[in-house]
Amino acid sequence: MVAADIQDYSQSRTKARAYFCYLFSKNIPDRLPSLSPEMIMPRLLKIKADLENCDAVYLLDHKGIQVSPTYTKIKQIDEDIGKIRADRAYYYRAVREKRCSITDPYPSLLSSELTITASKPIFDEHGEIQYVACLDMPLNEVLKIAHLNTLDTFFNKFFRVSYGIFAVALIAISILLFFKGIQSFFVNEITVNNFEIKNVFEATILLTLSLAMFDLTKTIIEEEITGQNQEHNIAGPHKTMVKFLGSIIIALSIEALMLVFKFAITDPDKLLYAMYIIGGVGVLIVSLAVYLKFTKEKLDK
Repeated sequence: MVAADIQDYSQSRTKARAYFCYLFSKNIPDRLPSLSPEMIMPRLLKIKADLENCDAVYLLDHKGIQVSPTYTKIKQIDEDIGKIRADRAYYYRAVREKRCSITDPYPSLLSSELTITASKPIFDEHGEIQYVACLDMPLNEVLKIAHLNTLDTFFNKFFRVSYGIFAVALIAISILLFFKGIQSFFVNEITVNNFEIKNVFEATILLTLSLAMFDLTKTIIEEEITGQNQEHNIAGPHKTMVKFLGSIIIALSIEALMLVFKFAITDPDKLLYAMYIIGGVGVLIVSLAVYLKFTKEKLDK
């Protein structure tokens, strides 16, 4: 059940983060002229009281040093004051991203159960981080908060199976293209003494398409089926699109290079057509850069 819970968490993580961000923003002020632990802790404890099964709450300063006791369900741990938490994901992720974040599930030292920590950076009036508020919550409770309804679960399974079917079909096509490209070397008897540019180009085109399709399939499997790196890659949920465009750019670049050599040898008057492809590749690269920029800005909000 643990593996299934972690998989469910990866699917509902966005909902869970939105819920905790709402709680933090509703209860804890920031960008005030005089922030202090005495001002923040009562509000953090109020969030803990509202969340019946919350494991613990505590407050870190901007350096990652704990400046409050750890308030658990049954006791207050004063010995935690002064402990350095700068190496913990809930601290450095909140500071780096400058927004509310939640961690991956990890074994809690308090309960030995799988736990996630939600953290929120608190800014002063100058926009500088002064504190990081932290809240530990059992994984099973997080799943209840951000539960997937029956329709969500059905469509998640449906799309995963559909992506799996398409991935198998694409891999089969990629393998066929690969063997067809290798076969062309033997059919056309490409050797050092029998080196026809046209035959080499045809084989290279088939192998390039095979590689691009295989790379795209690999990304689909990682992103949509196994759910790897859904949170931390540079383009987030748009990685499949980025890899697809990247594969097209690489394939077109190789084709354009081959055409330049081909036309330079056989028909120089047609070099302009190769330059058109190179220009198209340049436009695709610029478009991809713009896409990544605006996607990253949207995800950072």
